[in-house]
Amino acid sequence: MMSAPTKGLSSPAYMLLAAGLLIALPMAGAALTGKNVMTYLEFPPLTRYVRHAPFDIRAFAAMTVLNVLMGSGIAALLLQGRRRSRKNAAPLRSQGTFPAWGWLGLMIMLLGWLLAWTRFPLFRVFQAHTFCLPWTGYILLVNAGCVHRSGRSLLTHKTGRFLMLFPASAIFWWFFEYLNRFVQNWYYLGVDAYTPIGYVLHASLAFSTVLPAVLSTRAFLMTYPLFDGGLSGLSRISLPHGKAPAMAGMLVSAAGLMLIGTFPDLLYPLVWAAPLLIITSLQAMAGRSTIFSGLRSGNWGGLLSSALAALICGFFWELWNIKSLARWEYAIPFVDCCHIFAMPLLGYGGYLPFGLECLVAGQMVLGRDL
Repeated sequence: MMSAPTKGLSSPAYMLLAAGLLIALPMAGAALTGKNVMTYLEFPPLTRYVRHAPFDIRAFAAMTVLNVLMGSGIAALLLQGRRRSRKNAAPLRSQGTFPAWGWLGLMIMLLGWLLAWTRFPLFRVFQAHTFCLPWTGYILLVNAGCVHRSGRSLLTHKTGRFLMLFPASAIFWWFFEYLNRFVQNWYYLGVDAYTPIGYVLHASLAFSTVLPAVLSTRAFLMTYPLFDGGLSGLSRISLPHGKAPAMAGMLVSAAGLMLIGTFPDLLYPLVWAAPLLIITSLQAMAGRSTIFSGLRSGNWGGLLSSALAALICGFFWELWNIKSLARWEYAIPFVDCCHIFAMPLLGYGGYLPFGLECLVAGQMVLGRDL
């Protein structure tokens, strides 16, 4: 567990600064390169104006190698952690019966899945609004699993703050929707008839489940000895100290964001990397610890549980999306092939850094002892 230094910017201050940079930098870059900034302000965002590069076998091969290397590194850490947890940690015993509201969550999840994938005439008015139903059930189910395994969960032991995750999650994902305006890697179907206000309400309802789902899944993973202790004391990384490296990371991220609309096919990964780099750079510049600070002592549990939680949720996002009435499709340059549901196979790698961004956002709401 990391304690936050008392000096430097407060959490709300650097989050507001980070939000300002994420909004201003892409738009400023577009304006400086002569693009019509009004293109990016269309709402609801229905026009497709980015023409992506076609599939390229060389880029696909290179990205495959990078993903295999990343996956191999994660697998190696998990194997080390498994050996340590089996050797040193006592098995966690169940703390009681599975809560009744967990079974309710399972029923809501399955019913929501059924309603999302079917087209019952009597349900036609609500058909486009079903996406949050399976996720509401999922969140209840996973928190019930946490209570069953450890006796506590985010929902039951941080109830007030956990409920605050829902509006925070909607705001959180709207930032990614904004960044996507400049690269257009995903777009929505079945939303053409919405007014601007209707679109905001419809989308925010779905977006509000993102952080609760990922962080609840992370909490469930942390009930296992592998993640709660087994991944401590492994390979240490000597992260650079001081404001200079943090400033360098900030400048590189800022430059990339300014150019994201000019070179969307090359810089689209920054949609997932830049917010994390900007926030952690600001934290480091303010003298605060970051989610990466534990790597200096070889503590990988918090990061890997967050990344894998997002990957798990990503699978269900793509699964439940594929046959929904209101859904999304992808347009990924160079590697748009080998789909699992609508997502290209290599696109699932983006869920790993996204999980770290969920961890950063979650710490703002739930506290640094998340």
